[in-house]
Amino acid sequence: MTTATRLPPILLAAVVLHTAVFPQLRVFGVAADVLLLVAIAAGLSGGADRGAAVGFFAGLLADCFLQTPFGLSALTYSLVGYGVGAFQATVLHQGRWITLMTTFVASAIGVVLFAAIATVVGHDDMVALRLFGIAGVVASLNAAMAPGAVRALSWAVEPGMASGPVLR
Repeated sequence: MTTATRLPPILLAAVVLHTAVFPQLRVFGVAADVLLLVAIAAGLSGGADRGAAVGFFAGLLADCFLQTPFGLSALTYSLVGYGVGAFQATVLHQGRWITLMTTFVASAIGVVLFAAIATVVGHDDMVALRLFGIAGVVASLNAAMAPGAVRALSWAVEPGMASGPVLR
């Protein structure tokens, strides 16, 4: 099996979780951003190029369900996926805590970056004081799900590495 056959079921499951399951499981009124987590996990497990590519497609799927300009999530998720993959290449030893912290920081950056880019294209209502609270909750929820997501994306984007990166 190749990435082209492994990735679509993962993306389909992520869309279902993102749109149907996690909106029902809110913490302080904020749901996890599963599709952003998919982009981050792809960057962690497959590197910068795969993180950007998977982030782009995950973002396009997210854009289908949002009232923001089409492509905004795709741009944001691809930038975050690329950044995580580029950062991952500089880390010599990846432990569980590095995965969790990288996911936490990247998720928070992704939420703030989404709002910043939305503001640039004319959606001024995205940036508010509550944004940082939302970023913190999304980052915490995504970090909690990171080990499973990294394992799934390792299987999907890097054939032959089903166990994923070293998670100790």
